[in-house]
Amino acid sequence: MTAKTPTTSTRPALPRTIWALGLVSLFMDISSEMIHALLPLFLTTTLGASVVFVGILEGIAEATAAIVKVFSGYLSDRIGRRKPLILIGYGLGALSKPFFAIAGAPAPVFAAHFVDRIGKGIRGAPRDALIADVVPPEIRGRAYGLRQGLDTAGAFIGPLLAIALMALFDDNMRTVFWFAIIPGLLAVACVLLGVEDRSSGADKPPSAPPIPLRDIRQFSPAFWGVVVIGVFFTLARFSEAFLILKAHEQGLPLLLAPLVLVTMNIVYSLGAYPAGAWSDQTSPAVLLLTGLAALICADLLLALVSGLVWTFAGLALWGIHMALSQGLLSKLVAQHAPKTLRGSAFGVFNSATGVAMLAASLIAGLLWDRLGPSATFLAGAGFAALTAVLLLAQAGTQRAGAR
Repeated sequence: MTAKTPTTSTRPALPRTIWALGLVSLFMDISSEMIHALLPLFLTTTLGASVVFVGILEGIAEATAAIVKVFSGYLSDRIGRRKPLILIGYGLGALSKPFFAIAGAPAPVFAAHFVDRIGKGIRGAPRDALIADVVPPEIRGRAYGLRQGLDTAGAFIGPLLAIALMALFDDNMRTVFWFAIIPGLLAVACVLLGVEDRSSGADKPPSAPPIPLRDIRQFSPAFWGVVVIGVFFTLARFSEAFLILKAHEQGLPLLLAPLVLVTMNIVYSLGAYPAGAWSDQTSPAVLLLTGLAALICADLLLALVSGLVWTFAGLALWGIHMALSQGLLSKLVAQHAPKTLRGSAFGVFNSATGVAMLAASLIAGLLWDRLGPSATFLAGAGFAALTAVLLLAQAGTQRAGAR
């Protein structure tokens, strides 16, 4: 009888660049959410904008970011480098912050938000592609979960800082916006000092973006299936600005408005890494369907039950949905994209979901103005249920094809 060789289940450690990208996301989200936690109320109560304008602002801003990702992702593939575009993107995000503080009308806020989202678009696809470049496939779920977890930690630290500053400066939202500049600059410093680039394997001279047809043809049906699922997920999940407006409508004071994002993002942050690790070991459909169930429950609570306690329960369920779905969708894009076209793949995916976010936010704003908040959240629950049906049908087709 031969002796058995001991087996180990030791997995490779996450590279330093993943931690650096996580810290970059942490600081930039602190900066952004100090502003975004107050922005819907700043627009509607201070500058006199309508809820429809808020929906248009959020939808166009996110759609712009998504469309820019097509160009930046493709360009990062062609030049074979990710860091320069990541740096430009975070730099624009930091540069936009002072303009929120000095805005005297909705139009300058729109312009500042537009620049901020262009920066998000430039950095997003190259950053997500760089994670896939530096991390082996067996721990990609953990890598995307860690970055998402740190990103989301910033998304609740930022609103907490906003609450503290609002209390300190007598509800002066503009002062909070000025303080948001500091973590934005720290994010840029982390890119410069901590992120190490890795060749994408392309090193081709850039041609005119967006992606040439010959490259699009290299994307598999499985990749396009992920894109379709991502679009339907986004239609079911409109801008979080409507969550802030809902809590305020239920009686949450202006000073405590950032608690909306704090609640949602604490749950999101705590769940992102465990969900990423879980995604390395189980079927994606299980996580996505669980996330959709959480979103449906959240929407029904927000639509049908009154009171701040139930509103915050809905926010927590919204955070569970985000933890279970967002990092996993990024992992699936990386998994089904050709190695030399990962940046382009993230660009295509984010462009499609960004257009869906524009549609979702416009629909949400119109329903809110015409029929009230309940109609907005009931529509979200309907889209989530439709997404679950589509996901089940897609999983059934894949099982039948595997036989």
